[in-house]
Amino acid sequence: MWRQSFGLLEKSYSHDTTGSFLLGKWLHVPLSTVPLCSAVVDVAIQDYVADVASELIYQNKSQVSREVLFVFPLGPHMAIYSFQACSEDAKVQAMLRDEAQQLHEATGGWENLKYLQDQSNCPGEVFACFLGTLPPGREVVVTLRYVQELPREPDGAAHFVLPPTLHPHTKHYAWNCLTSKLPYSLLLTASLQSPRGVANVQANFALTPLIYTARDRSTAQVSLAGRPPGGHDLELLVYFGEPTAVSAVVEKGAPGAPPGSLLGDPMVLVMLAPSIPEAVPGQRLSGEFIFLLDTTFLKHAQDSLLFLLKSLPLGCYFNIYCYEESSVGIYPQSVEYTQDNLTEAMRRIPSAGSSLGDTNLLGTLRSIYNTSRPRGHTRQLFIFMAGPPPDKEAIAAEVCRHRNSHRCFSFCFSEDSAALATALASETGGEAAYVSSDNSMILVVSKCLKRALKLAAEEVSLSWTLPCGLEVEVLGGTPQSIFQGQHSLLYAQIHGQAQDTTVAKGVMTLKYSLDGQDVSHSIEFPLCPQGDGRLAGHRLAARCLLKRLLPEAASGSGDEPRHRAVEISLASGIICPFTSYVGVRTSQRVTWYRGPLALLPPRQSLIPCQTIELRGSIMSSSCHRRAIWVPPGWLTAVSASWLALRRLTHGIAHLSQQGACSKACKPPPPPLSSLKHVNPEEFVLRFLSFGPWSTKDIAECQELVALQNVDGSWALGSGLASVLEVDEAEIKGKMPGEVLEPSIWATVLAVTWLNRNDKCYRDICELLEAKAVTWLCSRAVSQLDKCLEAANTLLGTTVEPSVFRL
Repeated sequence: MWRQSFGLLEKSYSHDTTGSFLLGKWLHVPLSTVPLCSAVVDVAIQDYVADVASELIYQNKSQVSREVLFVFPLGPHMAIYSFQACSEDAKVQAMLRDEAQQLHEATGGWENLKYLQDQSNCPGEVFACFLGTLPPGREVVVTLRYVQELPREPDGAAHFVLPPTLHPHTKHYAWNCLTSKLPYSLLLTASLQSPRGVANVQANFALTPLIYTARDRSTAQVSLAGRPPGGHDLELLVYFGEPTAVSAVVEKGAPGAPPGSLLGDPMVLVMLAPSIPEAVPGQRLSGEFIFLLDTTFLKHAQDSLLFLLKSLPLGCYFNIYCYEESSVGIYPQSVEYTQDNLTEAMRRIPSAGSSLGDTNLLGTLRSIYNTSRPRGHTRQLFIFMAGPPPDKEAIAAEVCRHRNSHRCFSFCFSEDSAALATALASETGGEAAYVSSDNSMILVVSKCLKRALKLAAEEVSLSWTLPCGLEVEVLGGTPQSIFQGQHSLLYAQIHGQAQDTTVAKGVMTLKYSLDGQDVSHSIEFPLCPQGDGRLAGHRLAARCLLKRLLPEAASGSGDEPRHRAVEISLASGIICPFTSYVGVRTSQRVTWYRGPLALLPPRQSLIPCQTIELRGSIMSSSCHRRAIWVPPGWLTAVSASWLALRRLTHGIAHLSQQGACSKACKPPPPPLSSLKHVNPEEFVLRFLSFGPWSTKDIAECQELVALQNVDGSWALGSGLASVLEVDEAEIKGKMPGEVLEPSIWATVLAVTWLNRNDKCYRDICELLEAKAVTWLCSRAVSQLDKCLEAANTLLGTTVEPSVFRL
């Protein structure tokens, strides 16, 4: 069975009658790992990027020769830029080549990668290199280097996790030795740098004391103390100076690179993390919400759309597109969220989807992007996809071009559309979800809308003050909005030559609008940066540029994007779809001619070396034949998402068999271990906690929701009486005398009904209820006690005053 940590995987040989080794069949041979004997890891962390250099020594401790394959799982924010493996007989080096170049076929081993791709139980993107034969007792030394963007914790810490390949800690390793200690040595050193200063380091393992290597405490070093612990990943939390809305680290260019090139000029690593408070549920909130419905799925999505529209906050704008050949919206452009506009929109939806044509999501998106958004309102798209559109690559490219101006929340109803849905959400900082049934759809979209209703820093801009002769280019552009709980890591390159060399610093200013108030933050940064020359920022900037270029290149936008992508990839060592790894094996043995002494040059051959996506046992080959191209790093998110999807679908089937069971019998959520390499800010198909609702429960709730006004109130009438199953006359007769406005009494009754008898619709009606309670508190807070008492008596409920914020 494949191990999550991977590393060196082995396969035993058998002999034929001629004595030559035969390539055994992997299908029926148990797979295991070549033991790791020693690991030396050097981590360099600059604010929120890391460069990791590792040396791993493996030894074949079995009595037979092994054919070995090195496998390294890749996280969504990780990129390898150097790989080499050396044994006594040969050296293997991974080199990038333009795929357009005609290279002769690698010698053997491709079937091993194919089997790895098809039969692994662990899905995700991996780097794999076939290293050949390792005789008994022999060692192979693997040198691996990669760069990685680090997640920023809410308290400002940079979070680093050592990959399991560099620290295997499964029970398999512990059981192979007589003690509980891991059977290999690990030397882990971390160099830390930040112009704000290194304040503190926390870890889930023993550390040496923090040693500062600069007087201003801008650089420091820390190491693993003692033997590595087993049983868990090694994690570091690095705290810098006081968290700020904007920070910058300047990295010098490569000495040998030409000025003006990507690697030649200094790079500024900019972290934007404005302090944004939590939004108060039910309050007015700006924003533009656009809903795109696949017309072939309109009859299923319409009920969910009702919940979405009724849950929107006052103060926002909205529009609806039932995308088909015409790509026409309900309104020419987004309109203010009012009762009249919502009523008219709901009336127009059936006619908008009545003439079904070919799905044209691309045309609809272009129509939206060509329409200006209301000033001060951040744009968010909710896209419903029943199946994969025919022009997936063009859609991905279009969304990528406008990634800084909006977020996408994507909902897919089939395996075919999952990759595209996840890609669109991931690229724009949104989320995606798999929908398995009409009932689950309401919960899915309600939860996503709740995460969308957050305050945002809007109209974000960066300005620079530099000496004459210098200019700054922000690679990939600056996001127009940053939502509460999110941050943005940007790469900006300084070009040119300063005319006044006495000016040692530049100034960067971040400006944005928050809740109608203009905010500004300025910081200084050095123009002559220092550095260790490892170029983590430059390589990650190359990865950022490739993500922007590749959708255009894949969608057929001419040869220039492809040529530029290949140039960046080869210069930086970061792979892209138009380049590929080539394993170059060089013999270490000395060869002599017979006769006159003549030393032959080392013999070279090509071997399999690739970045591949493991399908895992949960994904079918037919699904992969339909897979679309996605930028690097998205493959891991998509694959991990499908693991979540399969477990989630199993849980839904279990619930449907139980029917409307009690909340106590709800199965526990599945483990999240498969998602640990995925940044939570980039979407993964989510695990969802489904309530035990029957179709009748949902229908009753929908009837009540349909009667709610956009301000959160309900009118007192026969419709409400029918839902409550109480005579209208009795409702009016039991209204407290202190209540002068019937809608106040009606709204209290509706909220009480939603919370009756532990039959809580909170997950799907939380936003609706918050609007209602906010409306009540603004109108009749002094009357709510008596209203609640009367409502409990009328409906036979025991709802607590806390529901009404009392």
